Amino acid sequence: MMLPIGAAAVMAGGCGGHKAITYPAAPSDATVDTYFGTEVADPYRPLENDTASATLRWVEAENAVTQEYLSQIPFRDAIRKRLTELNNFRKTGLPRHAGDGKYYYSENSGLQNQAVIYRADSLGGDAEVFLDPNTLSDNGTVALTGTFRSHAGKGKYTGYTISRNGSDWTEIYVMDTKTKELLPDHIEWAKFTDVSWDGEGFYYSAYPRPEAGKEFSNANENHQIYYHKLGTPQEADRLVYEDPAHPLHFHSSWVPDSEDYLFVTGAGEGNGNSVIFRDLRKGGDWKVMEESQNNEITLLDVVDGRILFITDYNAPNKRLMAADPAAPGRDNWVEIIPEGDGVLTGVDLVGPDKMIVTYEQDASSHAYVYDRKGNRLSEIAFPTFGTAYFSTDKDSDEVYYSFTSFTYPSAIYRYDMATGESTLVSAPEIEGVDMSDYVTEQVFYPSADGTKIPMFITYKKGLERNGKNPVYLYGYGGFNVSLPPSFSPQRLLWLENGGIYAQANLRGGSEYGEAWHQAGTKTNKLNVFNDFIAAAEYMIGEGWTSKDYLTIEGGSNGGLLVGATVNLRPDLFKVAIPRVGVMDMMRYHLFTIGWNWANDYGTSADSKEMADYLLGYSPLHTIRNDGTPYPAIMVTTADHDDRVVPAHSFKYAAALQAADTGDAPKLIRIDSNAGHGAGKPMSKVIDEYADIYSFIYENIGITPGEK
Repeated sequence: MMLPIGAAAVMAGGCGGHKAITYPAAPSDATVDTYFGTEVADPYRPLENDTASATLRWVEAENAVTQEYLSQIPFRDAIRKRLTELNNFRKTGLPRHAGDGKYYYSENSGLQNQAVIYRADSLGGDAEVFLDPNTLSDNGTVALTGTFRSHAGKGKYTGYTISRNGSDWTEIYVMDTKTKELLPDHIEWAKFTDVSWDGEGFYYSAYPRPEAGKEFSNANENHQIYYHKLGTPQEADRLVYEDPAHPLHFHSSWVPDSEDYLFVTGAGEGNGNSVIFRDLRKGGDWKVMEESQNNEITLLDVVDGRILFITDYNAPNKRLMAADPAAPGRDNWVEIIPEGDGVLTGVDLVGPDKMIVTYEQDASSHAYVYDRKGNRLSEIAFPTFGTAYFSTDKDSDEVYYSFTSFTYPSAIYRYDMATGESTLVSAPEIEGVDMSDYVTEQVFYPSADGTKIPMFITYKKGLERNGKNPVYLYGYGGFNVSLPPSFSPQRLLWLENGGIYAQANLRGGSEYGEAWHQAGTKTNKLNVFNDFIAAAEYMIGEGWTSKDYLTIEGGSNGGLLVGATVNLRPDLFKVAIPRVGVMDMMRYHLFTIGWNWANDYGTSADSKEMADYLLGYSPLHTIRNDGTPYPAIMVTTADHDDRVVPAHSFKYAAALQAADTGDAPKLIRIDSNAGHGAGKPMSKVIDEYADIYSFIYENIGITPGEK
């Protein structure tokens, strides 16, 4: 039985001057699934069909309710105006000195929806627009996701990848680098791919063309690698690699600039990746460098007849290794830089005999100069704890790096390999903002089992610990992803209004290597939620805030974090913002690439133990329905999210609105022509954060701008 859209499913009391909210009734039926003898109702299964007319009507009705609520907040327009001002500053990316002798870099003049690629003969000199993705759509929803210059002819061709409306689906185009003329070559339905050049063509990864109407929800299977020769149609592309015995594996190609070898990595089954390669000059069979997907391998280059790579094989914090192409198996690998206390995150070759080696220690970047034999020569000093990325050239000693932190907008430096000195090349200025007014400190707080968890706390100097400061607590905790320091103009609005931004480095990430990651996966997943709860309790216990001023937010796996944490401790928070979250832990693996998350989560099909564990914390299935007051919640998702399909948020919001969880609002904000988050145009970012902050301030009872 399906309830009609528009019927009054639940009445919820408003806050402030809001009238009671009437939530739309969601399409529902009597679906019940059985997992190892346990029956689990799934009444909102119809919402998984995101193109069904009933779902579309429900989405429209939910957005109308949310927008009506937000439109009544008197300071919403002022927040949007201030966010626009705070984002209106020049943002310059890390330059790359290319084979044609020119410098290429990205730059956003301030409020452009997408950053523009420029090129110049010298940094600081006259620059020309090389590629402007803002011209590819009227509303900024086409994002440039990568540029790849050919090896031949000193970068004669530039391949570039785009995504539309935030989707993971990728299109590839090719242009003449010198003239910027667009060539006729156009690849569709590629996904999770680079452009790996080999002569007058390139390798790329793609899935079979999806079923019409199911492009953004059906499971993706049979990832294949093709070779496209310039000037030929996509239909003529040569299939280079596939693995039909393992339809859920990812396959990526890589060709070093010498174009001696084609490497293919496989992933999706373990916590790492396999590596095979073929000699492009001599031909012959594939050689196996690593057969399993149990170890992470990051290929760097082929230099002096050796394959250089970073791996966590027998080294949870990773190490630098080399392999001989003639005998590439694991038993013959040679260690260059052994595992250290920090996590090895990057190696960049400089000139004929040096390397910049980057480590992450306590969630912050540390960089050193090494020789090619693995001897550490010196350290590169940074202004404070933060995050650094390098741009180097193995044909010269020229080195540039970007550095950013919570109170340090991304700046570009030139590093002199001879003197060891860093020189500022460019740094952004935000009109009317003095970043020295703010401070960041790092603390280490105990989780439920005593494990010390690092957390960064950023706030305005002079702030008092009076228990009444609004706190925005952010976390992720999964997939070997670290949360190092970074800068966000959106956060400035929160900070300048007396708010505290707290970022917890939960288990499940990569901050302390593979052991830290594993401590937050599968049947250890509750560690992550306990770490987040402990962060909130720390902020309260130390007098920074109280539960009446505490907001939690997270996206994707972090959306799961927020949803699960609220169900565990609804008493601890005033506001919760779960964004594009994985909310149905029983069925996540059935959509798009959800199956790829099984190494972190496990699946409901694995075993009764795993199914019961997932059911025990799945945000959709553990919503309380007994009158327990919940915080104010605004769920966010987007119609083109084909990473975490919107059905997760749809079903969760419908269940939340139908449950007896008190009078605080339970809303869902569904963006259109947007996806999981990457490449979102500036205008949509500002609109989204204007709504998020308006919702938060309204529900903690603070008017921003008031002293």
